[in-house]
Amino acid sequence: MIQSIRVQGWAGLFAVCLLIGLVLLGMGRGYIHRMVSAPLVPMGSEFGVLQVRSGMHFQSLIRELQWLGMARPSLFWRAYGRLYQPSIQAGEYRIEPGESMDDLLAKLSVGEVVLHPFTIVEGWTLADLRMALAADPKLMPMTGDWSEHDLMMELGCAQCPAEGRFLPETYLFERGEYDLEVLRRSYDAMDMALSKAWSGRDDNLPLKDTNELLILASLIERETAVPSERGTIAGVFVRRLNLGMRLQTDPTVIYGLGPTYNGRLTRQDLRTDHPWNTYTRHGLPATPIALPSLASLDAASRPEEGDVLYFVARGDGSHKFSKTLEEHNAAVNRYIRGRRP
Repeated sequence: MIQSIRVQGWAGLFAVCLLIGLVLLGMGRGYIHRMVSAPLVPMGSEFGVLQVRSGMHFQSLIRELQWLGMARPSLFWRAYGRLYQPSIQAGEYRIEPGESMDDLLAKLSVGEVVLHPFTIVEGWTLADLRMALAADPKLMPMTGDWSEHDLMMELGCAQCPAEGRFLPETYLFERGEYDLEVLRRSYDAMDMALSKAWSGRDDNLPLKDTNELLILASLIERETAVPSERGTIAGVFVRRLNLGMRLQTDPTVIYGLGPTYNGRLTRQDLRTDHPWNTYTRHGLPATPIALPSLASLDAASRPEEGDVLYFVARGDGSHKFSKTLEEHNAAVNRYIRGRRP
């Protein structure tokens, strides 16, 4: 009888202890949930940016959050780090208002880092592109003192001219990436775009290869900022090439002048021969003169049909197109010399 009472007493005590343990466990889980679910940045505040260094441990992460005013070091976080050992990948992370430690750790585990945009502008020259890369503080400089030959050798096309070989688009990169990676992505994108344009080109284009297509596209890019004119200008250039006429396009002369160009072309400039002067030489210039857009590549591969052979700038960004030299001379008098016929 006494033994039975003792057994019942121990069972009751065990049940009470078990109940207390379950209650404490539930309270502990609730506390952990509240801590990891609490917003690091309150709603209505600006986002926070966290820089996670390579090899950073969880406790260092908590100290970094404390320095940013997003968390307080405590025994809880120390125990949490030891218990769960969260996975942390290096990089720059954006913490949006309302996001919690749970949200942040989810980003850290998969490396959901902040991506920054770098835009290559249509019509830039390679020199413009390299200056813009060097001026971006979020990119690590690597190619700044490379020659164009060194750059193209690294990209796998040592015999290719570097001018024109990078597709104007917006590219995303992580803070601290090398400028070479942006150049590589834009080079690969241009290579793909050029191959696609070449495979879809019109029959009987007076172009030998993709390099000549790229050169023609660069001329179109520099000649007009009006999208609807690209196909027309492409048609003019193609017809001139077919007829053996000189292209006589000012942007090629300007490109050949380089830094000496002061904003105004003279008759002497047009008469001075160099590999890019399409007033003194027949055919296409020696290399592309700019970075052409997808639209200019498309226009070069599929030019507009017609019988227009001349065009002159109106002064508002658009052009006056003419079929005959007589019409063209009248347009030059009107728009360049300011005289009406």
